[in-house]
Amino acid sequence: MTTLVAGVVVIAALAAFAQALSGFGFALVAVPLLTLLVGPQTAVTVVTALGGLLALAIAVHQRRHVEGRTAVLVTGAGLVGMPLGLLAITALSARSLSVLIACVVLAFTLLLGRGVTLRRGAGPAAAAGFVSGALLTSTGMNGPPVVAAFQAMKLEPREFRATLQATFCAGDALAVLGFIAVGRLTADSLLLTAVGLPGMAVGWWLGDRIFARTDPQRFRRIVLAVLVASACTALIQAALA
Repeated sequence: MTTLVAGVVVIAALAAFAQALSGFGFALVAVPLLTLLVGPQTAVTVVTALGGLLALAIAVHQRRHVEGRTAVLVTGAGLVGMPLGLLAITALSARSLSVLIACVVLAFTLLLGRGVTLRRGAGPAAAAGFVSGALLTSTGMNGPPVVAAFQAMKLEPREFRATLQATFCAGDALAVLGFIAVGRLTADSLLLTAVGLPGMAVGWWLGDRIFARTDPQRFRRIVLAVLVASACTALIQAALA
């Protein structure tokens, strides 16, 4: 039990550190690593809950910079896609879900590493929101499609970060309600969420301060490398299961 608690704290800290440096990446780092400790279904639930709390704190702090119409559009489209993800997380085996999570991480890490963006407009933003919702409730990783959409919109840096967190917060809250509806939010999930809170706070605090003093591009490359390593680890774990 002590090893599990320590592992959750460290993973939450690493994920929050990545989020502070790049504006996204909490779930992309946390889900594959936590899957190794508790299995994919529990990992997705815990990381979604933790990510929602982190996004809420940031969105409230930066609320003046949130682009409300964009956040509502992406969140609404995400809500439509969430039932597909809930179907996947309840129908797939733990091994299949682990492989899906690893493949999603690898695919989006490649796209983000190459700087791929979407065409600007409400249509692509809504499509990104739909895909994001389906990914959130199935793998816990909804960030990359929304990041690509916001990059295409060319939001100002402060608007980008604040609107992204507001979107994450709303999406995670809706996803947690979905988990409750399908019986995935258990007492163990809530306990692990509480365990991860201190690590998440420390990781964000440290990452936010380093980000202010250091070239963010260098750390972005480190984050991408961690994502690849996490996905490969999850694939190996699934293959040996």
